[in-house]
Amino acid sequence: MRKELRARRRALSSREQRSHSRSLARRFVTSPLFLHCQSIALYLANDGELNPDQLAVEARRAGKKIYLPVLKANPKRSLWFCEFQLHDPLYRNRFNIPEPDIRRRPPRPPWGLDLILLPLVAFDAEGNRLGMGGGFYDRTFSFVRNRNHWWKPLLIGVAHECQQVELIEARPWDIPLNGVITEAGFYPQTKKSKKIP
Repeated sequence: MRKELRARRRALSSREQRSHSRSLARRFVTSPLFLHCQSIALYLANDGELNPDQLAVEARRAGKKIYLPVLKANPKRSLWFCEFQLHDPLYRNRFNIPEPDIRRRPPRPPWGLDLILLPLVAFDAEGNRLGMGGGFYDRTFSFVRNRNHWWKPLLIGVAHECQQVELIEARPWDIPLNGVITEAGFYPQTKKSKKIP
C-alpha cells in the first residue's frame, strides 16, 4: 500500500501540487484550529507530499511562530522542533532532509507546541495514519498514551485527497491523529468522520 500511494501522490502534476497547496492554505486559515494556535510545526514537502509552504506564509502573516522537525540524537528515531524564520539557513540531516540549526534557537519538545501538521502516505476516516515507515512521529508523540486529557499539541495529518483509503490497521504503537486536512476539506477524527468542506 505504501509504495502504491507514494506513487499516486508523485504522479500529481506540478500544477496540481500548487493548486492543492493553495486550497489547503485557503481552507485551513479560517478554521478554529488555525485561529486559536500560536505555534505551528510544519514540514518541508518531499516525495510528492502536499506542500504546506503557502500555509506557512499565511501563518507568518497572522503572527504565528513556525517550527520544523529536527532529528533528535537520543532517543534515536524521534523528533524535536525548532523555530524557523524566513531566510534561516537549513542544514541537511543524515537522511539528506533540510532542517534548522538547533544552535541558532533552542528546540522545543512536541508538548510545547499548539499544533503539529504531519505528512503522511495514507489516512483513513478513523484518524489512522500510514507514514513512511521509520516510526519517527509515533515515537515522538508516544507521551500522549500516558495522558488522561490530551489537549496539546493537536496532531493534524496533511495529505492529498487521493491518499485516503478505507482502512489502515492500527498497530499498538500508532498514535492517532486529531484529524486530516486535504485540498478538499477537513476530516475530524471520529469513528464516522465526514469531510467538512
